Amino acid sequence: QLQASGGGLVQAGGSLRLACTVSGNIFRSSAMGWYRQAPGKQRELVAGINNSGVRKDYADSVKGRFTVSRDNAKNTVYLQMNSLKAEDTAVYYCNSDVRGMRWLNRSDFASWGQGTQVTVSS
Repeated sequence: QLQASGGGLVQAGGSLRLACTVSGNIFRSSAMGWYRQAPGKQRELVAGINNSGVRKDYADSVKGRFTVSRDNAKNTVYLQMNSLKAEDTAVYYCNSDVRGMRWLNRSDFASWGQGTQVTVSS
């Protein structure tokens, strides 16, 4: 199961830290991705991290503002979001793939879990 948390209402320029806790035994073997879906738009991958946490990748729209990290001892992946903009408003989700980061950029996961709402007021 995937449980995202940490969302909320923040003013433009502010920061939020999201967390996603994953149940089960495969977290340490899995690449993790953070995704978001704004109203009327498709879900998009915004950040990915490999199983060890060494490799990270970001969508151009968030590069330099968002930082993904993970704590394998806690089965948790984080998304630190700084300099938030109104266009970052969305429901944020996480997901995983044991095959690696290249498999994160897709939408056909078996399940998504509960997302967390981020609303940025301008």
